[in-house]
Amino acid sequence: MKLHLVTGDITALEVDAIVNAANTSLLGGGGVDGAIHRAAGPELLAECRTLHGCPTGQAKATKGYRLPAKYVIHTVGPVWHGGGRGEPDLLASCYRTSLTRALELNCRTVAFPAISTGVYHYPPQEAAAIAVAECRRFLMEHPDGPEITFVCFSGHMAAIYRQLLGQETEQA
Repeated sequence: MKLHLVTGDITALEVDAIVNAANTSLLGGGGVDGAIHRAAGPELLAECRTLHGCPTGQAKATKGYRLPAKYVIHTVGPVWHGGGRGEPDLLASCYRTSLTRALELNCRTVAFPAISTGVYHYPPQEAAAIAVAECRRFLMEHPDGPEITFVCFSGHMAAIYRQLLGQETEQA
């Protein structure tokens, strides 16, 4: 089984890589981004400064520092403006490029938050549908790809993912 669902704190997971829902500066922020920076320690910020930001829809990787995860893959999700500014394609690209980075780093396990659903206001149902579809597509194209865990901060978001995943997943 390659897809998993958990409700909890992504910074506490013992996986090869966690994905950070970052902003374009990569220098920290609120929500998941702030939590990851706080848990990883100041070394993460120092390394992020050397990356000179990241465009929306792309991903860059750093070490995990004080996190249980070996790596942090930073991806910049789109801000929701109603869906007519390429938001679905940009969000899908976040998952594809993050998983590509995970493969490049030889990661066997990777954990994703619900990218863009916080302060970027992407509708949760639509965002989760894109996340699940892109991860399924990636695993079809890369059968030896990493195990993927969707990490939901709330029970409401977990219920959305559970509905989309059906019997395909197990809850850890």
